[in-house]
Amino acid sequence: MKKALVTGVTGQDGSYLSEFLLKRGYKVFALRRRTSMPIYVNVEHIKDQLEWIDGDLTDLASLIRAVQIADPDEIYNLAAQSFVGTSWNQPFATGEMTGLGVTNMLEAIRLIKPNARFYQASTSEMFGKVAEVPQRETTPFYPRSPYSAAKLYGHWMTINYRESFSMFACSGILFNHESPRRGLEFVTRKITNGVAKIKLGLQNELRLGNLDSKRDWGFAGDYVKAMWLMLQQDQPDDYVISTGETHSVREFVETAFSYVGLNWKSYVVQDERFMRPAEVDLLLGDCSKAEKKLGWKKSVDFRALVHMMVDHDLERLQVNEPVRRMAL
Repeated sequence: MKKALVTGVTGQDGSYLSEFLLKRGYKVFALRRRTSMPIYVNVEHIKDQLEWIDGDLTDLASLIRAVQIADPDEIYNLAAQSFVGTSWNQPFATGEMTGLGVTNMLEAIRLIKPNARFYQASTSEMFGKVAEVPQRETTPFYPRSPYSAAKLYGHWMTINYRESFSMFACSGILFNHESPRRGLEFVTRKITNGVAKIKLGLQNELRLGNLDSKRDWGFAGDYVKAMWLMLQQDQPDDYVISTGETHSVREFVETAFSYVGLNWKSYVVQDERFMRPAEVDLLLGDCSKAEKKLGWKKSVDFRALVHMMVDHDLERLQVNEPVRRMAL
């Protein structure tokens, strides 16, 4: 039985990856950051199948302990302060967890289990003010937020540990990937949740920022398979994972509203409060390397992804709404 240590298990990617690994017979150890009230909504259905270890990316000693306990064959670092908007409000905390936290994990692996295979969750946000379209593994980086700058630090530290200590360390430069498990603060889920509420008469407008930003959106459930595939190769390397298609926020909005028979223009209000200080205008990935070397391909297209997320929020709100009204 292979053993894997996963950070960020309760998030979108961590939950899909844990499911994926469990189905393949792995023993999955989940690093859990101590909070007064842990949130398990994404992993409630598999919570009892996971081996939980308390730890924190900002605490090297706890990571050393976690690696000692799990003795893992593979380690997936998915934990981070991952919301771009929050990174501007908390730049130091973002740098400590999203950047330095990667170094802490790499150092724990180097000291305790140097032959373990390591996956670092990098991001297309590192391309920022893009130097070329589409973006590939060789495209220069130009981060435009504390979040993407911290991710870039973690990305380069992964490369440095790989080259300096011959560690099997990979970075997946994942373009935007979404699902019904995405947090409500992210624009995609904010849109689908807002559409569902408007359709059900629970809200009458949806306030958004820049509608012209373009992103390469895929399904998170597809992308976790790429993470696993990277650690099954003979040699460690870095890979762009994307769909090769770009769509604007406006297209996402239009697709979501039209799915429930509504005209988005009647409900969407642009709000300056949701504009980024430094915008990333266009992200479009070239995943040909991953397709060729990993044999990876997407299975869910853009329209199906939006519909999936709207359906989930409609169902969730219809189930919970009677209870909410009774409680008033």
